[in-house]
Amino acid sequence: MLRSSPVPEHSCPPDRDNGPASTPQFPFRLRTHGSMAPEIQHRLEAPVKTTVLGSGGMGTACAVLLAEHPGQEVSIWARRPELAEEMTVSRRNSAHLPQITLSASISATADIAVAVRDAEFLVMAIPSRHLRATLETLKPALRTNIPIISVVKGIEIDTLQRPSEVIQNVLGPRTVLSLTGPSHAEEIANRLPASVVAACEDLAVGKRVQELFSTDRFRIYTNTDLVGAELAGALKNVIGIAAGISDGLGYGDNAKSALMTRGIVEMGRFGARLGAAPETFSGLAGIGDLITTCMSPHGRNRQVGFRLGQGESLDQILNSMNSVAEGVTTAKAVYHLSQRVGIDMPITTEVYRVLFEGKSPEEATNSLMNRPYRGE
Repeated sequence: MLRSSPVPEHSCPPDRDNGPASTPQFPFRLRTHGSMAPEIQHRLEAPVKTTVLGSGGMGTACAVLLAEHPGQEVSIWARRPELAEEMTVSRRNSAHLPQITLSASISATADIAVAVRDAEFLVMAIPSRHLRATLETLKPALRTNIPIISVVKGIEIDTLQRPSEVIQNVLGPRTVLSLTGPSHAEEIANRLPASVVAACEDLAVGKRVQELFSTDRFRIYTNTDLVGAELAGALKNVIGIAAGISDGLGYGDNAKSALMTRGIVEMGRFGARLGAAPETFSGLAGIGDLITTCMSPHGRNRQVGFRLGQGESLDQILNSMNSVAEGVTTAKAVYHLSQRVGIDMPITTEVYRVLFEGKSPEEATNSLMNRPYRGE
């Protein structure tokens, strides 16, 4: 992979330059009152339609965010017609965010042609292991010139591709942006303050997405390191499983702090080898998301690890969950990729062996603690 040239994360308001002539133009801009306005007024000048592909917790939370802008039209595509009907009739997604009432500006449908009609942006909110197959099905209905905002976190097992690579592989060349960082769907939908990164190689598109999603409780920074943002979003889930195992075994705060610290080193080492900018792993996409994943009771990956540490089998755990824990499949993909290119990934290796080779969490701990001495 080629390494991108990152820019520092920077926040609203974006500059008003419309960029080069080849940059896609969209009919909205951020409105502020006065040239030196101390606060941003989060309003879009013209209505914009955005379609969210995927009706899970994160997809629904994205729709709730987008609908906060007056005049914004939001459509959710749901794979299951009965879920689309539930969201239309009851204005709720009982399976994922049952406490949230969907606004009238959010529509839901299982008809992809209806969902994407007149859309100016697509939000990809499909689990990574289902991404390629779903895109192959939806491809005939998706126009080639629509930028895609991906909230997918993971690496495809068979190809070892990042979400943006899978999207472009199936749909052809197009602008893809990764919206990533510490962002539990439950908290976002309930309007608890959060900050994330919009990572896109085309900074002008990143700034437009910054405008599109920003609210007074959801702050977005831009970054051009798409490779690093996507890798960080995938790798932190593997470390989250390790942190959960530590909690399940009752190892305490010192052990988890060590796992998180050495985990971010491991993530950065992996990312740098594959062309990411090291500073991305020190930002919201890296250490920010890692902290949330390892500490929060909402985290599915931490829950998987915790239950493994408590003695449950992986099959028991996965069969009882109604949401996808991306770290399980990502651990396999990252392990094989690290073996292929020769990257030292001790935590990921032990997580992989616990998940797929039957190694006990206690044995994995011993392997990590008894590695040869080295400098930090």
